[in-house]
Amino acid sequence: MPLVTLTLLKGQKAEKKTQILNAVHESIILAGVPEKDRFQRVIELNAENFIYDKEYPNLETSRTDQFVLIEILFSVGRSVKIKRRILTALMEKFISIGVSSNDTMVVFQETAWENWAFANGEIIHA
Repeated sequence: MPLVTLTLLKGQKAEKKTQILNAVHESIILAGVPEKDRFQRVIELNAENFIYDKEYPNLETSRTDQFVLIEILFSVGRSVKIKRRILTALMEKFISIGVSSNDTMVVFQETAWENWAFANGEIIHA
């Protein structure tokens, strides 16, 4: 039950955004998320509304305007091992589509199962 939010600077091509979202989805499927469980959104911001440090934490190469912030909201219970598996798969997929791992930040967030109501106001996991 992940909710994926992709935040990036305005001006990215639609094809690139689709490739990134597909790579994220394929990576979380490898970690056990059902293929049909796909809920994603893209937030595009002007530079003055998307502030990020170019070198944190001690990057050898500065981030570029291609920087992508990926937030993955999951239900609680995924181990660090699973999160690392997602990150490994994601970075491998990004290489094939030309997205720099240096320009990628991933944030995992967790919420309780009872906080999801997919339709009709029904909490199906409570």
